[in-house]
Amino acid sequence: MKPIARGIVTPFFILFFALSSSAQRKKDYTQFVNPFVGTGGHGHTYPGAVVPFGMVQLSPDTRLDGWDGCSGYYYTDTLVYGFSHTHLSGTGIEDYCDVLFMPTTGEPKLKNTEYISGFKKKNEIASPGYYKTHLDKYNIDAELTASTRVGVHRYTFPKINEANIIIDLLHRDQVLDSWIEVVNDHEIRGFRESRSWAADQSVYFYAKFSKPFKTYGIALNDTLQPGKSKLQGKNIKMYIRFDNPGEVIAKVGISSVSTDGALKNLDAEVPHFDFKKVEKAAKILWENELSKIEVEGGGPSASDQREGQNMNPTTGYNTQTGYYHPPKQKKEQVIDYAKKKQAIFYTALYHAMLAPNVYSDVDGQYRGMDQKVHTANGFSYYTVFSLWDTYRAEDPLLNLIDRKRTLDFIKSFLAMYEQGGLLPIWPLASNETYCMVGNHSIPVIVDAYAKGIRGFDAEEAFTAMKAAVNRNQFGLDSYRKNGVVLADDEPESVSKTLEYAIDDWCIAQMAKMLNKPDDYKAFIQRAQYWKNNYNNQNGFMQARTNGGWYTPFEPTEINNNYTEGNSWQYSFLAPQDIETLADRMGGKAAFEAKLDELFTTGSKLTGRQQDDVSGLIGQYAHGNEPSHHMAYLYNFTNSPEKTQYYINKILREEYSDKPDGLSGNEDCGQMSAWYVISSLGIYNIAPGQQQFQIGMPQFDKAVINLENGKKFTILNSGANISSNNIYLQGMNLNKRSYNKIYLDYADIANGGTFEVFTGRLPNKLFVQDLEKPTSRITDELIIPNPYLIAPAKAFKEPFDIQIKCADTAAKIYYTLDGSVPSSSSILYLSPIHISSNTTVKAIAIENGKSSFVDEGTFFKIRSDIKLTLVNKYLANYADEGDNALINGIRGKANWRLGNWQGYQGNDLVAIIDMGQVKPIKQVSLGTLQDTRSWIVFPPAVEYWASDDGVNYKLAATVNTKIDIKDLNVQTQEFTTPLNVNARYIKLVAKQYGPLPAWHESKGQPSYIFADEITVE
Repeated sequence: MKPIARGIVTPFFILFFALSSSAQRKKDYTQFVNPFVGTGGHGHTYPGAVVPFGMVQLSPDTRLDGWDGCSGYYYTDTLVYGFSHTHLSGTGIEDYCDVLFMPTTGEPKLKNTEYISGFKKKNEIASPGYYKTHLDKYNIDAELTASTRVGVHRYTFPKINEANIIIDLLHRDQVLDSWIEVVNDHEIRGFRESRSWAADQSVYFYAKFSKPFKTYGIALNDTLQPGKSKLQGKNIKMYIRFDNPGEVIAKVGISSVSTDGALKNLDAEVPHFDFKKVEKAAKILWENELSKIEVEGGGPSASDQREGQNMNPTTGYNTQTGYYHPPKQKKEQVIDYAKKKQAIFYTALYHAMLAPNVYSDVDGQYRGMDQKVHTANGFSYYTVFSLWDTYRAEDPLLNLIDRKRTLDFIKSFLAMYEQGGLLPIWPLASNETYCMVGNHSIPVIVDAYAKGIRGFDAEEAFTAMKAAVNRNQFGLDSYRKNGVVLADDEPESVSKTLEYAIDDWCIAQMAKMLNKPDDYKAFIQRAQYWKNNYNNQNGFMQARTNGGWYTPFEPTEINNNYTEGNSWQYSFLAPQDIETLADRMGGKAAFEAKLDELFTTGSKLTGRQQDDVSGLIGQYAHGNEPSHHMAYLYNFTNSPEKTQYYINKILREEYSDKPDGLSGNEDCGQMSAWYVISSLGIYNIAPGQQQFQIGMPQFDKAVINLENGKKFTILNSGANISSNNIYLQGMNLNKRSYNKIYLDYADIANGGTFEVFTGRLPNKLFVQDLEKPTSRITDELIIPNPYLIAPAKAFKEPFDIQIKCADTAAKIYYTLDGSVPSSSSILYLSPIHISSNTTVKAIAIENGKSSFVDEGTFFKIRSDIKLTLVNKYLANYADEGDNALINGIRGKANWRLGNWQGYQGNDLVAIIDMGQVKPIKQVSLGTLQDTRSWIVFPPAVEYWASDDGVNYKLAATVNTKIDIKDLNVQTQEFTTPLNVNARYIKLVAKQYGPLPAWHESKGQPSYIFADEITVE
């Protein structure tokens, strides 16, 4: 065990430390960091050695796959495969874990099932820049540390002549190519190209060892190749053997460019074999980074702890505070709670500094998005940008405390644009993964520019922003054409519209800052497109389809209209226009009531399983990012004290210092950054805005050390109140009374002191008089699209359509002949009668301004046939219901658009009744296959004929022409000539059954997706 003085944290994490008896130049905040936080639950973090934003993340690998194995490690695992050099922090998709090293003894084994070792939690230690465990199988101590581009291993072997290090290049991802070469008896180099989340990732490495290895062996396909000093292939492994070495230091440089680049990184950063020196340097880097924010206190006072009226005298559990205190109160317990709170804070700050990751070598070279080698001149090039997550809190935090690095991020974005033609969305190791929705490098750039970060080409950035949002991908063409992404055109349409509108608001702000009035006008209009997803009838953001609203609608339902969430979790996502949203909900009081319902509703999640929707408080989901600004929205109401209440609640309930201390995926720093900035008592709800919402400072004192040399100090002497909830009673800024519920960015950037006075009870009189923040678009206001109210897209009996608009003052005009409506078209005054196939187009006009055209097409179902489904379709994949297979509307290749009917566990059995015996020439069934999504063509479709509906005769069998191994998303018609006379046709589409062994979800039941039975 490492001594406590070295700042090592055990898995059980020591909650308090002796106060230093001597003053130090800089306080060691690494002592509060517990790298095991988030490695349990669904946090998906790793505990290994890394320096701030480092290229190398040297960490143990205990899990090869599965959602909770995304980082390669899970806290409860007790078997370790080895130690690899790259890891992702808190993602929801697995990748990395490149170049595995594993020390062993005895005869070397090359299969991971054979060289794997057990380890005990009590022997596992981690602190910033350091990790240690003991391999029980081999009696080896393994220690890890790192510099930015180099991982350093220290293995302490028992006395033995057969001491090995296994190097496994097959480990984890699908290998596209690899090679390894012995340079001499101290050095090895190699290469690995793999496919996982990143479609094509290249890692070069160069390893040096402190002692010569006596022998080695290289294997291809797990078979040793004697006499080979270099081998290439898709399954390359090797061992090196030392003769009773005692301690061996292995230092490994990595590069995306070449082994020469890896060697340069290695020699420049770790030219020696002094493990302790590297460990100390890593710790100093962390001390410097963590000291950018210095917090003190945060625990209840001794007098508060002695209050016994709420204390169980036997257990010491205080029902008011919710804290456990042994009955005999000691002064140390005051330190105990404060240290625990500081531990959560500094662990969060640590996690916020793990990504993005440096990707350029010491000479500036890196592999670009075009897979060519480029040189970063005057900046460091980064990768691993989880932008959909981090633009909300992580990047605003770094705009305060790491502006130089933020500038490098933006320069990296522009390099990606130059090399790949697109600003990044979710770039990973020179690959664009296109993960998540929106184009959120845009808000990062704009927020930085709005807060004074310069040094990049703003004109190029603006050109790149416009190119990103004006391309035809992911529903952007539907968004521009319709003022909303239609669910008919694109899955996750609601989320995409709302996120695109945020990006457009940011572009409008950039246009204003660059004095581009025409661009400002265009994009401030687009920033309002959220209005076209807002259903004023029910107060929720709802998908638009076929001219109306997607139905059936349940705000708790998680479905393909939203990204990792439901309507509750997206109905407040208009941070650029909160006051208008409040108006649409009925004003401040109604908006407040809606927020109250969000946080207090007892309704449960419905729809499909979505593990990301976690950390629930009512329907607020702190475990996923779209909810992260919502508690601050009470500041726009007459009850800002509710922001203070819910911020306290979230900080208290959704975070801890335990392995499961995160309520959802860490997401490359966002989950932790929310904790950090919210603990400071501030939060920027929308990028590009200058206002930071005031929440509730959690510490007696917090000092933000700004890069301009100034300090912004936040004081809350009431942070030690033992109550779970504390509320604002007064505020001072620079010793003067302060009467706003927000701080301007300039107030922080100029340095100074912000002091809050707090108490146990809300001070309604105080907060009601505070100046409210602003978030309202007032320029170039748009007219929201009208919407159609109709029972269904397909119908048997005539029906009436209503047309409405959220803007009740607007006039609605429509056409039924397919022409584009204008103010010269028919004025809508009463419902429209529909009795045949009809396309309705409508617009809303007010004061000469027109909405986009709203369009719906309605189909009359054939009256000469009747459909009976013997087996019921799945409720989540119902399409238009019982008649969906004969309504004349064919499904599109993208099943997520909801226009397919799904069956699982049963064959699709349908009976068509022609009404009387008729000659039937041909029959067909349309189907879809998306093997990755478990949707598989039926192996065969049988067609049976009958005159009486009782006695059926097999008329034809059509076998699939496409194998399940064909991973292309495609449709297939099971068509056959029948040439029979019959009244009834029974169709039986056979289920494929359990997914095959090679499928990543082997054994799970497959689906049949069908749409449209045609009979001629």
